[in-house]
Amino acid sequence: MELTTVWFCLIAVLWIGYFALEGFDFGVGMLLPVLARNDRERRVLINTIGPVWDGNEVWLLVAGGATFAAFPEWYATLFSGFYLPLLAILAALIVRGVAFEYRHQRPEASWQAGWDRAIFVGSLVPAILWGVAFANIVNGVPIDAAKEYTGGLLTLLNPVGLLGGLVTASLFLTHGAMFVALKTDGEIRHRARALAWKVGIVAAVLAVVFLALTQVETGNSGSLVLFTVAALALVAGLVAAYAGLEGWAFLGTFVTIALAVGGLFVALFPDVMPSSTDPAFSLTTTSAAATAYTLRLMTWVAAIFTPLVVGYQAWSYWVFRKRISVHHIPEAELAEAR
Repeated sequence: MELTTVWFCLIAVLWIGYFALEGFDFGVGMLLPVLARNDRERRVLINTIGPVWDGNEVWLLVAGGATFAAFPEWYATLFSGFYLPLLAILAALIVRGVAFEYRHQRPEASWQAGWDRAIFVGSLVPAILWGVAFANIVNGVPIDAAKEYTGGLLTLLNPVGLLGGLVTASLFLTHGAMFVALKTDGEIRHRARALAWKVGIVAAVLAVVFLALTQVETGNSGSLVLFTVAALALVAGLVAAYAGLEGWAFLGTFVTIALAVGGLFVALFPDVMPSSTDPAFSLTTTSAAATAYTLRLMTWVAAIFTPLVVGYQAWSYWVFRKRISVHHIPEAELAEAR
């Protein structure tokens, strides 16, 4: 297998890891004003993702860095053409990270309510815009012979792009509700379980329509298999949620997101950014790649450090695996906030 293909597959794996892991903490952020009835319950929700959300974002940093190093032409065209949506995502992620760190620094209710809104917006914006971006990448955007994006912001906000945004937002909401049901106890757990399969039905309808459109436009036999298994995994997850099998329900949405993203990359290959202007202008794994020396060096670095990073993250999930309930929130801290 050529190194360009190897690195296309590795970048796909990084995006799969990012969406499958950060997808649920985006969902928890969006559910903050829905599932929590008071400050103690809001703290429970935030604490479910507190030890892991920043580790989940490492996958995004590595995916971006790997794309820059392995496929510089892809990175340049993507970030120049998608500048405003990607800037909005970056701003939202910064605000969200600051909110997690600053929310507990002062006891006033108004202070904490402001940061709660920041967590909600900082989770909602990336959840929608990542779907818009990937829908456009897979379905093609206007690129000229000089590998320059010739469209504007409104070009990206086409019906398929907006549908992609609704799919990721609804899937992440479902994934987040499954995670809350798995990680909490008491009333929040029951609310999350009841909400998960209801939101999941909406997500399933939107996802099936989007994946079917993508399959018809750009798909192949490999993507068809992955999209089909992803849809079946989502149905199985919803059935498990309805039956109260929270571990299996979360696994179902995890597999759904992983296979759906994997299917998008399979449908994309060997292109990395198809041109809707002329297929001859499309960027491919070959035309957008860095030098062979760079790819060989990156392969050695990835072979050494990837197992270490994955091992550390798996260990952190194991350490913080227990359920959380309102009884774990110290009464003294709540008294200060009143």
